[in-house]
Amino acid sequence: MKTVYVPMAADLLHDGHMNILQEASKLGEVIVGLLTDRAIANYKRLPLLTFEQRKKVIENIRMVNRVYVQEDDDYIPALQELKPDYFVHGDDWKTGVQAKKRERVIEVMREWGGQVIEPAYTEGISSTQMITKVKQRGVTPDVRRYMLRRLLNAKPMVRVMEAHNGLTGLIVEKAMVKDENHVPQVFDATWLSSLTHATSKGKPDIEYVDITSISNTVSEIFEVTFKPMIVDADSGGLIEHFRFTIKTLERLGVSAVVIEDKVGSKRNSLFGTEVDQVQDSIENFSHKISEGKKAQASDDFMIIARIESLILEKGVDDALARAKAYIAAGADGIMIHSKEKTADEVLRFCEEYRKFENKMPLIAVPSTYSTITEEELSKAGVNIVIYANHLLRSAYPSMVKAAESILKHKRCHEASKELCMPIKDIITLIPNGEELN
Repeated sequence: MKTVYVPMAADLLHDGHMNILQEASKLGEVIVGLLTDRAIANYKRLPLLTFEQRKKVIENIRMVNRVYVQEDDDYIPALQELKPDYFVHGDDWKTGVQAKKRERVIEVMREWGGQVIEPAYTEGISSTQMITKVKQRGVTPDVRRYMLRRLLNAKPMVRVMEAHNGLTGLIVEKAMVKDENHVPQVFDATWLSSLTHATSKGKPDIEYVDITSISNTVSEIFEVTFKPMIVDADSGGLIEHFRFTIKTLERLGVSAVVIEDKVGSKRNSLFGTEVDQVQDSIENFSHKISEGKKAQASDDFMIIARIESLILEKGVDDALARAKAYIAAGADGIMIHSKEKTADEVLRFCEEYRKFENKMPLIAVPSTYSTITEEELSKAGVNIVIYANHLLRSAYPSMVKAAESILKHKRCHEASKELCMPIKDIITLIPNGEELN
């Protein structure tokens, strides 16, 4: 019996997928090369369904004889292992990002006399369009909350951008550029920063904005976006209050909360030792983490411990000792924070942290040491990079300039022409806003 290899992501199945499988079944025994989350995340968004969910669906399709776990987005290793008689792929890969991959597949299949079959792309239906419709309807808290853990399992580096309201959430959701290999580069998740959230409301960053306000903003962003969220909860407050914060954020669908190991009056970390800031004891903060873990209802939710030792000039050794203790207490991740202009001390911490027998995902926030690249951070062992305040910091100067321009010229023409986006563009930024054109 001849064998037929059909690679698929199989996130949301439609007529196009069925047509491909039907054509493949005419040629022989169908082996579906099901791409893992990691393989898919190399070149596009994470699937809606987990790998196990997608595998169960494919295994129950009558035309499929076997499912092969494809660990990489490169088809060649699977083909060299299985040496199928046929490789079937829709003809939509002849142009664009997959064109070079197609050439390589044809070349390799020739080595054992295999053929590449390319059924015509099914017009009028698209997985991307279907995903868009699903996203417009929204996603349940359980599905959204689990996304961050899936991303950590699928990607070497999870890229997170600050959002402080629905509009900035949409910017994070839609932002995309293509790299030199034409692979889309996007943000994987949003970060609700206590600094930018408070500042956007005209309030100081002193833990004045309470959990009710945070919950409202989370809901506002979640109403118009699909990506997972990490929330900055400052110190987490009293342990009794922190338990309820966990329950509230988890119920909303937030993926993770970050709490910093400081006590007393809140002062922004980037002030460092310029203002009076007191670090919590290892014992007390570890107790807070363990009590938070007891309060959560699912294993999906993450409590991330933010270590302030470098901010308060207590050194890398102190930070490492705290990291070990916080992980032992149940922390699901460690954020190492620094206010230095270079990443030297963060990288020293990373070097020693990599030697831990028991370690959790490592998070860096390169607000001050901004010249370091994601590649350098990933190489050092960082799993999540957070761009913590850049949307608000970029918006404020532009708004000030627009206001001053109107005052200066006593009209809005110059501001509209030089500083403002076209009204049509801001209307179409909002989902379903196209109907207003």
